[in-house]
Amino acid sequence: MKLLWRLRLPVHLSNAFGTPFHGCRYSSTKTSNPLRILFCGSDEFSIASLRAVHDEHLRNPDAIASIDVVHRPGKRTGRGLKLVREVPIKRVAEELKLNTHEIDTFTGWKPPVHQNEPINLIVAVSFGLFVPPRILNGAEYGGLNIHPSLLPDLRGPAPIRHTLLLRRQKTGVTLQTLHPKHFDQGMVLAQTPYPGLEIPNRDTCTPAQLLNFVAPLGGQMLVEALRNRVFVHPLKNVGWYGKNTPEPELKNAPKIQKEDSRINWDTWTADEILLRNRVLGDLWDDITWRKSISDESIDHTSLPSKRTIFHEFESPQSTHIGKPSKTGNSFFYVVTHENPPKTLRVTSCTIEGGKKGAGNSEILSNLRKSTEGSAATHLRRIEM
Repeated sequence: MKLLWRLRLPVHLSNAFGTPFHGCRYSSTKTSNPLRILFCGSDEFSIASLRAVHDEHLRNPDAIASIDVVHRPGKRTGRGLKLVREVPIKRVAEELKLNTHEIDTFTGWKPPVHQNEPINLIVAVSFGLFVPPRILNGAEYGGLNIHPSLLPDLRGPAPIRHTLLLRRQKTGVTLQTLHPKHFDQGMVLAQTPYPGLEIPNRDTCTPAQLLNFVAPLGGQMLVEALRNRVFVHPLKNVGWYGKNTPEPELKNAPKIQKEDSRINWDTWTADEILLRNRVLGDLWDDITWRKSISDESIDHTSLPSKRTIFHEFESPQSTHIGKPSKTGNSFFYVVTHENPPKTLRVTSCTIEGGKKGAGNSEILSNLRKSTEGSAATHLRRIEM
């Protein structure tokens, strides 16, 4: 005889901020078999959810009978691709002594069976692989996903960075079912309540800081949903953000591409450059370095381009040029194409083929030569 788990919860389930999650405001009388979870994950966001579910398993093994972890293979990196960078969740799963399964495709793969009992719930968090209908249909309770945005806003693999790039003022997490055909289009079963949570230190917040803010909320929401059996039919759609938001304001969160970090000097403002530098890290552009800025006899279009990696910008408080930077290089300035133009100080960069971080000195040296001995204080900008 299978054990059914019946759980009556308080009418108000609260998160760490003392406000109830949507989808957890009622007393549940739903029942289910003990959960045998297949947890699919990869990064720090998914690790927070895995740890939360594992803690719940230890507290109530009758409710969560087992947890198996699926992760993708490590990626080869470094010179010669000799080093293997393992997926972070692998280490944590081993630390928690959970069964792990390393796969890069579900084709031909079958979920594990423990004591003649199959997996009955799929949980996928920041996994990166689509869980096919064959796997979902084979699980009695289907699949669940925790997503770090207020769906349907910011569907896609990079919601954390796009939240900051779009200058969103609020954020949250969403629990949805795993859709059999599309990413991030399942039924919303729980969601951070209206109007969302204020992003901490919004003007300086980095992706790592935002991740640290939302990751524990995702784990807590997932555990409360498991306790409340929101995955047991009849399912209840509690998503509010899409209902209250005009369609044009809903954005996608596609994978960050290399071109997203390429500076567009004709359209990006100083604020945009600083924002992307904070959110995406190093920025870059292909720049033709001129032997002489003022020498009209040189065909600049025939000169080779070198990729320049800009590691760090600052909004300067003065126009003094040549002040030593933290790295021992000199500062130089770029002027943005906006009205009125603004000046940014480049504190660290690398020129293709050169020593990392030594680009400032090389650029200033070239500019000094190009001004026929004029002082560095005359170098007000780098022309692109």
